[in-house]
Amino acid sequence: RNSAKLIAPLGCLVSRQKHTLPDLPYDYGALEPHINATIMQLHHSKHHATYVNNLNVTEEKYKEALAKGDVTAQVSLQPALKFNGGGHINHTIFWTNLSPNGGGEPKGELMEAIKRDFGSFANFKEKLTAVSVGVQGSGWGWLGYNKEQGRLQIEACANQDPLQGTTGLIPLLGIDVWEHAYYLQYKNVRPDYLKAIWNVINWENVSSRYAACKK
Repeated sequence: RNSAKLIAPLGCLVSRQKHTLPDLPYDYGALEPHINATIMQLHHSKHHATYVNNLNVTEEKYKEALAKGDVTAQVSLQPALKFNGGGHINHTIFWTNLSPNGGGEPKGELMEAIKRDFGSFANFKEKLTAVSVGVQGSGWGWLGYNKEQGRLQIEACANQDPLQGTTGLIPLLGIDVWEHAYYLQYKNVRPDYLKAIWNVINWENVSSRYAACKK
């Protein structure tokens, strides 16, 4: 009976389709002057594409290791799965978190939750910015939802660690603070990039994510 339970998920892994690079919902230059077209093109078509390609390669190797029952190989592939899988997950969220029509402040239930959990939108913005600035090396600043506690929470993740897979928080808003996300425009001044990005945050997307995870 236990063997039967394993057949379905393993079959899904064997027959699944490969991951693909999602299209951006706007042109590369649509977020200017806050994030320029060159950065967006390189970030999407090169960096994110690399995570997708490497994830597909790693999953093929993992499928082979599963078929052979090679647990050592499965374990050795975990870091690559986490890094490239996280890179794909994080960036897929990130593109939708941004919009040429973004900026300002959220409305409705999300705004009420921000006021409840952080005191004010200004306090929330200051805290998420500070956490993002404070990431050592490469990583992400996140607004997530703690489903067990029913509240919003700010967290930083190193490298491409996915928020939900490493902290349990459901991702609502992610800010990429890898240098490739801003260096060509803002050089090494991360705070200037973080000040600018608030002008293109897609609060409708963040709000819809919040509503979905509360169901």
